[in-house]
Amino acid sequence: MTFFDSSKSRFLIDDTGGTQRDLSLYITEISGLPGDRLLRELTGLSDSGAVFLPSVENSRISARGLFDDTASSGPDAVLGPLRAHSSAVDFEYGPEGTASGAVKYSGTCWVRNYELRSKVGRLVAWQASMQVEGTVTRGSY
Repeated sequence: MTFFDSSKSRFLIDDTGGTQRDLSLYITEISGLPGDRLLRELTGLSDSGAVFLPSVENSRISARGLFDDTASSGPDAVLGPLRAHSSAVDFEYGPEGTASGAVKYSGTCWVRNYELRSKVGRLVAWQASMQVEGTVTRGSY
């Protein structure tokens, strides 16, 4: 059994110009991958237990982190404009990092929500929600 320190995890997303940006330095938490799939219930009155028909994937990615406004590469410069972007963009998530052979989850997503958070005595932070379009692919680097 092998365990991994999350400090090796990487999350990359294309900006509005199609350039892949690594936001890992600014992320403190990411969740939601590989994600949910819908199950349609088919249980009949005479069934002794629930019966389901697998349906489409419906994955949503949640991320939060520390605010940075570095032009073109900080989360505010990348995620802010993506919230209003007119097309879905590519993403990659490497829970073990990006070394050759490491697991990679990838796909296309929409940025549904990007918001900043300020609280007395705390660093300025952000959180975002991304809706995957289509399916999440599990592969390797």
